[in-house]
Amino acid sequence: MAPLPETRPTRVFSPADAELARKDVKDPESRSEESEPEEEQDPWDLPELRDTGLKWSDLDTKGKVLRVLKSIVKFILLLGLLYVFVCSLDILSSAFQLVGGKAAGDIFQDNAVLSNPVAGLVIGVLVTVLVQSSSTSSSIVVSMVSSGLLEVKSAVPIIMGANIGTSVTNTIVAVMQAGDRNEFRRAFAGATVHDFFNWLSVLVLLPLEVASGYLYRLTKLIIDSFNIQTGADAPDLLKVITEPLTKNIIELDTSVIRDIATGDPAARNKSLVKIWCKTEKITVRMCKLVNKCTHMFVYANLPDLAVGLILLALSLLALCTCLILIVKLLNSMLKGQVAVVIKKVLNTDFPFPFAWVTGYIAILVGAGMTFIVQSSSVFTSAITPLVGIGVISLERAYPLTLGSNIGTTTTAILAALASPGETLANSLQISLCHFFFNISGILLWYPIPFTRIPIRLAKALGNRTAKYRWFAALYLILIFLLFPLLVLGLSIAGWQVLVGVGVPVVVLAIFVVVVNIMQKRCPRFLPSFLRSWDFLPKPLHSLKPWDKVVTAGMSFCRTRCCCCCKCCKEKEKDEEKDDMKTKDKTLEMYDNPALTIEDEAKVKVTATHL
Repeated sequence: MAPLPETRPTRVFSPADAELARKDVKDPESRSEESEPEEEQDPWDLPELRDTGLKWSDLDTKGKVLRVLKSIVKFILLLGLLYVFVCSLDILSSAFQLVGGKAAGDIFQDNAVLSNPVAGLVIGVLVTVLVQSSSTSSSIVVSMVSSGLLEVKSAVPIIMGANIGTSVTNTIVAVMQAGDRNEFRRAFAGATVHDFFNWLSVLVLLPLEVASGYLYRLTKLIIDSFNIQTGADAPDLLKVITEPLTKNIIELDTSVIRDIATGDPAARNKSLVKIWCKTEKITVRMCKLVNKCTHMFVYANLPDLAVGLILLALSLLALCTCLILIVKLLNSMLKGQVAVVIKKVLNTDFPFPFAWVTGYIAILVGAGMTFIVQSSSVFTSAITPLVGIGVISLERAYPLTLGSNIGTTTTAILAALASPGETLANSLQISLCHFFFNISGILLWYPIPFTRIPIRLAKALGNRTAKYRWFAALYLILIFLLFPLLVLGLSIAGWQVLVGVGVPVVVLAIFVVVVNIMQKRCPRFLPSFLRSWDFLPKPLHSLKPWDKVVTAGMSFCRTRCCCCCKCCKEKEKDEEKDDMKTKDKTLEMYDNPALTIEDEAKVKVTATHL
């Protein structure tokens, strides 16, 4: 009798198993309990930087010495990268001045347009974006006021616009952290909280200033009340460190931009690249010797635009590289107990009832650090990657950013105190207008937690850009370039055109904001068709169709480029194969052991003929 084949035991499903399978189908989340906390995790929570290495107590003497040496080397590398990062920001500012500095001077020339406060605001934004420095645009405004070409009242909206334009640098820095989705979410929110604070402050304070002139009246009262004397120049602590490197790369003559703005026709033909650097040398004849500068473009016969584009590419490359390496180094250094200590120091509030004091101390710290480095762009760009990797929370970065706004105005006040006596009053009044504008904005958007709207708006924008990363580039182009250019064009066309186009747009924007709030809070008070935006075409209320278009366009470009590369590579491979075949044939001719001596001689003759 033949043996029966072995059969695997079949499992009989009980009703309990069927019920369990039914629950799994209905509730797939119950099957993966481990993934449930990941889904519910708040992306805005600071990540835990865990220490993957051995504990300090588990190391022997050699291991402890090596760890200390590694930490010292990493710290030195971090300082070096921060130095190159700050220098690249300086070079980036110089590149933007070379590319658009003369255009910025031309923009300031039209006094009829500058008398319009809305036009003055967007001109301040555009000029600061072009020259990448609020101090440069503010100095142009001060020189125009001092020379009598511009009144202080007309200069106040331009100063407000310069306050907005200076925040574009840290937004660019945040875009460079788009590799990790959550890091990009936090970094972009940490950068754009500065933008929202500036724009919201302008939306409230610019109409108030136009209606009442409170900034002008307040600063005029202060200047008239105190007998202010000319003081020393503002301290220049950061340039003492960065100039040895940046001075050998490029030096600019920024007085050319001011001369163009003040209407000097000879300045239009001058180059922004400084060629002659004055060095006073007292000799026997008491003469002044003028030597050529030592930077790398002094002997290059290139136009300003070409030099600016070269520096723009190099500075962006250095900025991206330094930022990536800084984030990697910080991720490797901030682990274990170090991360716990830093997070506690930076993000922990004072005990009750003094918890409210913590934010104001952070504002003072931001103001002090900005005063030391002499640039709000450098300070905010330095804390942006820290927000991205989760060392500083967004709620703590907000008061630090507000403090940097105050710090950059105190530097301008000290610089104004160094002005000569005849221009001291106007220069100081504009600097005080800038200072009290930021103080007024802080009083509006910080003391009461409910009024900290910029944080909520920055989080919403961070979530949107984390989902659709291309939206970050669109935001930069739209907010800092296209929108100011559109408003400037309407302002040049006249008040009637600006009001006729602007008022309906503003009313529509307010209506959309109110409806969005009511849809979330109290939809029952809305008509049925307004409880959602589904009655509109999908491209008008969702970014998904646009995301498909952008993704398809990028994949098409990638496919075309890859196809071209593949075709070239296939051609090269075919040529290499043909060469290899011919080589193999010749080798077969000479190296085949089956050939006789006579056949081999014949093959040699034919080969020589070939």
